[in-house]
Amino acid sequence: MADAVWWKHGIVYQVYPRSFQDESGDGIGDLRGIRRRLDHPAWLGVDAIWISPIYPSPMADFGYDVADFCGIDPIFGSLAEFDRLVAEAHARGLKVILDFVPNHSSDQHPWFRESRASRASAKRDWYIWRDPAPDGGPPNNWLANFGGSAWTLDAATGQYYHHAFLPEQPDLNWRNPEVRHAMHDALRFWLDRGVDGFRVDVIWHLIKDAQFRDNPPNPAWQPHNAGIDRLLQVHSADQPEIHEVVAEMRAVLDAYPDRVLIGEIYLPLERLVAYYGAEMEGAHLPFNFQLIFADWTAPSIAKLIAEYEAALPAQGWPNWVLGNHDQKRIATRIGAAQARIAAMLLLTLRGTPTLYYGDEIGMENVAIPPDRVQDPWERREPGRGLGRDPARTPMPWDGSRHGGFTTGEPWLPLSPDFVQHNVARLAEDPHSILTLYRDLIALRRAHVALRAGAHVPISAEDDVLVYERHDAASGSRLRIALNFGDETRRLDTGPAQLLLSTALDRAGHVEEVVLRPAEGVILAPIAAPRAT
Repeated sequence: MADAVWWKHGIVYQVYPRSFQDESGDGIGDLRGIRRRLDHPAWLGVDAIWISPIYPSPMADFGYDVADFCGIDPIFGSLAEFDRLVAEAHARGLKVILDFVPNHSSDQHPWFRESRASRASAKRDWYIWRDPAPDGGPPNNWLANFGGSAWTLDAATGQYYHHAFLPEQPDLNWRNPEVRHAMHDALRFWLDRGVDGFRVDVIWHLIKDAQFRDNPPNPAWQPHNAGIDRLLQVHSADQPEIHEVVAEMRAVLDAYPDRVLIGEIYLPLERLVAYYGAEMEGAHLPFNFQLIFADWTAPSIAKLIAEYEAALPAQGWPNWVLGNHDQKRIATRIGAAQARIAAMLLLTLRGTPTLYYGDEIGMENVAIPPDRVQDPWERREPGRGLGRDPARTPMPWDGSRHGGFTTGEPWLPLSPDFVQHNVARLAEDPHSILTLYRDLIALRRAHVALRAGAHVPISAEDDVLVYERHDAASGSRLRIALNFGDETRRLDTGPAQLLLSTALDRAGHVEEVVLRPAEGVILAPIAAPRAT
């Protein structure tokens, strides 16, 4: 039964450690800060926290340039503090998922330093080195995700090394068995410390075309788009051999009980679901980001749910995501009113939901002054709206100085309205979005139909999306109706109990529901008595 597996019935909560809580006073969140705030995700009712990278790093890309896959950066704390965090999370019933960054390392990692020392280095083949093109330029036309070429010339050895992201993030060569073994050992290092799973960064990037062929141009690219989109990444990512790599990674986790492997994958649906593996030996949860990019209308959402459900392998478990550290916040994308609809949608769809810290209090993108910009993508391609800092700002815990996040100067500015809009204040408001998230999570826990039941589409007309969740074993059935529009809509429900409204201002027996603009409801239909 799906309900018996924690990562199927549970809810994942992403913590961006730099912005969650700072206990050292340097303005950057840390492990002691996460530990101090563990009562928040526990109170909210989630089942696991996913912690973005905390490894030793020069911070060229804020932890995604790893200098040691088996350590903790002093900015965040120590291994002893990490062990205490895991123990205290487990004591609260919270699982701990770590970000794992296997595609590349920092250029300061000892492996890369040895690799670039000489063409004859024992670790030369641990990274991707190629001779220059006949004209002396890069080996092919591949582009980096943060702008510019994906190749950097190492003058000392006369070859180019490949980096899918910054030049400070050279890509590891996953065709080399020694690299695989070393990275598997890194996974075991953390599994042995009690980590409950991993979210694997850019997992679809790990294998590149063996022939290093040029990528074709993208006919849809426009000058205002990100530079990386100028080409279609046909040969630089998502190669057929990647599924063997993912299966090997999954096998490492399968040697430990109750662990989960989550893959970050930005691919079309038919390619995304391939990462479950032909025999379900791939990622447990290939991240499904469709809600992040969807047109926010009832018919569009209904269509993507239906297509996703149809594309899933028979044994594949679905998952849904509204936001993360790389995307605009949901309340900024669709507005504060519809953010409540999004919350109800996320927590009533079939599959595992992932929340991004701050979404539960309706956090929006924060404007970052030019002199406070931190994100390397914004610095390399300024003015295109690609910067990720606005969605990574510190969590406001209360109305005190710096929102209770730090006693120092925060690494990024807080939202200007944090005095009115913070965890402490919203927790006391019976109608706040924070209360809504908590009530939705409690309702999900109380009803097996929401945790493990089938998804049954009903309609998507007049701006209203209606679907049901059924659990055959218990016979329980819940109906969800979400008004994506700005007009009132009447819904004929028949006899039902209104369990929850996104407005948090009504419940009880109904025969019909008048949905207000941007209101969603959860109903328990009352079956008519059987004739005797």
